[in-house]
Amino acid sequence: MSLQSQIETLRSEISAAIAGADTETALDAVRVAALGKKGSVSALLATLGSMDPEDRKAAGPAINGLKNDVAGLIDARSISLKSAALEARLKAETLDVTLPLQPAPTAKGRIHPISQTIDEITAIFSDMGFSVAEGPDIETDYYNFTALNFPEGHPAREMHDTFFMKPGPNGEKKVLRTHTSPVQVRVMQKTNDKPSASYLTPPQDPPIRVVIPGRTYRNDSDQTHTPMFHQVEGLVIDKSSHIGQLRWVLEEFLKAFFEVPNVTLRFRPSFFPFTEPSMEVDVQCDRSGAEVKIGEGNDWLEILGCGMVHPNVLEHAGLDPSVYQGFAFGVGIDRLAMLKYGMPDLRAFFDADQRWIEHYGFRPLDLPTLFGGLSN
Repeated sequence: MSLQSQIETLRSEISAAIAGADTETALDAVRVAALGKKGSVSALLATLGSMDPEDRKAAGPAINGLKNDVAGLIDARSISLKSAALEARLKAETLDVTLPLQPAPTAKGRIHPISQTIDEITAIFSDMGFSVAEGPDIETDYYNFTALNFPEGHPAREMHDTFFMKPGPNGEKKVLRTHTSPVQVRVMQKTNDKPSASYLTPPQDPPIRVVIPGRTYRNDSDQTHTPMFHQVEGLVIDKSSHIGQLRWVLEEFLKAFFEVPNVTLRFRPSFFPFTEPSMEVDVQCDRSGAEVKIGEGNDWLEILGCGMVHPNVLEHAGLDPSVYQGFAFGVGIDRLAMLKYGMPDLRAFFDADQRWIEHYGFRPLDLPTLFGGLSN
C-alpha cells in the first residue's frame, strides 16, 4: 500500500473515531491513539527517518498535514462537546424565574381576632373623642379593690376569683388585676398620698373621656371563661354627665361595632361596688340560627355592665363628687369577638392552632376604620 493510501485510510478512520466520540474522555482516547507517542500518526511520522531524502521531501509534508488535520478535528470536536455539556448543565440547573414567589410574611401572617377587635373598639371610641388609657397588669389590692369601693372584708370581694400574690417587703398586697377598672382611678387620681405603683397613663384633669382595653385575670376556666381574658372599660367624668349620655354612647358603639343600622337596648338594675346606680345592659338579637344576629329578632342578650361612678370612687381619686360626676361601662372583648365573628369556644383563642388563626385571623395591613369598614 502506498504512503498516500495509508494517509487517506488513517484520515478516514481517525475522522470517524473523532466524530463518534460523544464525551471528552472518549475524544481524549482517540487523540492518544492517533497523536500519542505510540499513536498511529506518530508511528507514520517515525518512518520518515528511514526514507531516502527525495522520498522524505514528499512524505514529510503529507504526514504532517495529516497530523495537523487530525489535531484540528480533535479541537473542533472538543469545542462542540464542551458546548453541548454546558448547554445540558444549564438546562439542568435553570431557575425558572416565571414561577410565582413564595407569599410574603405580610400575606401569610394573620392578626389575632382579639387584637383586631381591640383595634375596632379603639377606632370607634377615638371617633367619639375618647383617648386610650393603660395600666399595669399586676395591681395593688388598694387599686384593684379598695379605691373602687370594695372595703376590707366586704363580701363583694368574693365576687372575683382573684389570683393573689405574696405581699412585698412593705406588706403591700399584690394581685393580678381582676378588671381594668383600676386604671379609672389612676386616670382620675389627683393626690399622691395613696399607695401607688408605676402606671402607663398619667392622671388627667376633667373632663375625662377614656377607654381602657387590656388583659384581666380570674381563677376560672370553661367554654366561656378563661383564667386570662380581655376587657374594655369606658369612663366619662364631667360636671354634667348623665345616664342619657351613657345610653347614647353605648348605642352608637354597638351599632358601629356590629355594623348594623339600629340596636335596641334594655337596662336592668344590678350591683357593682364602683357604680351607683348600676345596670346590666341587654341588646335585642335573633338566636334562631346558628349565629346570634344583633339588632334584629325578638330575643335579648346580656352584653355589658355600666352605671354612674360611685361618689366614693371619685373621692378616692381626689375629685369632689359634689362637683364632678360621670359614668363607666365595661364589656368583655373576647365575648364581643365571639358574637361578631361566630366563634363557639373561647378556649380556642389561646390554643395557638395555626389552622384556627388562618381561618379566623385578619390580614396584617387591613386596619379597621369607620370609613373603610371595621371588618372588611
